Amino acid sequence: MGIREERRARMRREIQGATLDLVEKQGLDATTIGDIAARVGISERTVFRYYASKEHALMPGQQSLIDTLVGSESAHSTSSGILGDLLAVCRDLFAQEVEQSDFRRISRLMVQEPAMMRVVVRQERILVEALSAALVGRGQLESIQALLVAEVVTAAWRVAWQSFARNEVDGVDSDPVELFEKTICELGKLFHEG
Repeated sequence: MGIREERRARMRREIQGATLDLVEKQGLDATTIGDIAARVGISERTVFRYYASKEHALMPGQQSLIDTLVGSESAHSTSSGILGDLLAVCRDLFAQEVEQSDFRRISRLMVQEPAMMRVVVRQERILVEALSAALVGRGQLESIQALLVAEVVTAAWRVAWQSFARNEVDGVDSDPVELFEKTICELGKLFHEG
């Protein structure tokens, strides 16, 4: 990584850290881009060079989740095969998210800060719409199948993350990747009960 990329990565981390600190202290609704900029010692305009919004600064991994899932192509031609491939991509992304960000802090905020759920729901809607459109656009699935697959992938991500977040708030030690695996396992059981 070159000097410019290192500076950019450091600034992104500083902005995200300041955003997390402020949201934990005063809540999402009360935190402004001006507050974040002042905390880091930069202008509001500079914040916007790195993040489109305070919500994006708070949870930068959401956009990469959307981009990666939308860009994933499956070798399978059935909805269940495509779903399995997308869940495998999700599992890998989930593991990366746990390692690369302030996952625990963000998870606790999801449970403790009601405004965070609005952000998450908005991002989930964007993910479902983009993923289902991509599946239809590539000719992989018909629109209803694509929408169902996108909703199931999104729900699996949410359930695993919320389970981890609840454990964090309750002081229960848990492995987020194991929770994702358990979510996928339970999902499979639902579809195979008869």
